[in-house]
Amino acid sequence: MFVRLPGGEFPSDYVPLLRWLIFTGVSAFGVALAWHFGLIRLMLAGDKTHISAVICALYVLASLHCLVATAAISRELNSGQRAFSLVRNGAARFRVVGNDVVIGGGAKDETRLPPGRVTGHIRNLVLKAGLQGGTRFDQTLLLGGLADALRRPHQVGAFASDALMKLGLLGTIVGFILMLAPVAGLDVADRASVKGSMGLMSDGMAVAMYTTLTGLVGSILVQTQYYMLDGAVAKLFALTTDLTEVFVVSVLDRTPDGQLR
Repeated sequence: MFVRLPGGEFPSDYVPLLRWLIFTGVSAFGVALAWHFGLIRLMLAGDKTHISAVICALYVLASLHCLVATAAISRELNSGQRAFSLVRNGAARFRVVGNDVVIGGGAKDETRLPPGRVTGHIRNLVLKAGLQGGTRFDQTLLLGGLADALRRPHQVGAFASDALMKLGLLGTIVGFILMLAPVAGLDVADRASVKGSMGLMSDGMAVAMYTTLTGLVGSILVQTQYYMLDGAVAKLFALTTDLTEVFVVSVLDRTPDGQLR
């Protein structure tokens, strides 16, 4: 898939978003099947504590957050690919004009890089090169800051996955408490008491099993979504590293002066 621009065609990388949509579509199909066969209604009816419903709601919120983060990374990949193509085709000079980065050898063939994380990193490199005044520099600290900024949304994913697992374990404990509570006052000689206690124990076991199953499935699905997001972030970071180390830093080391405007 390509995007046609005045300067030619550039690859449009929305593969992470497409992967998320495919994964979510398959998951939604599984949920639809479970609803059709009455499994979800059975789960909601059997869980008297409603912990399973809370887990499902948190899973939906985490999935929406992952969707937003994946769409943002896809846009950044698209912008980074365009910047990579422009710089690779020949960038003899880099200049910072406001918040933009302009490349080209002269006023007639100058081109502005598309906005995004990659262009912002190049802008920081150009500014650093101009301020150092010819001293050789590296971009280790800037790359570290970029990596932290790109991975910040993943903290939400790790928290959501852990929270779903912990809620499932909480439901397990609550279910066992509900299951064992009738045992203390059980009178084995009273058949009606035994029958009622068995019903309460069955309800407690249902709470324990349903919440555990929901928490495990929700945690696995959330981890899978953010695992795919991790791959997209790693791809964007590798693209930024390759572009700057090969095409940007080498130019700035040769011509550190006259890069600012």
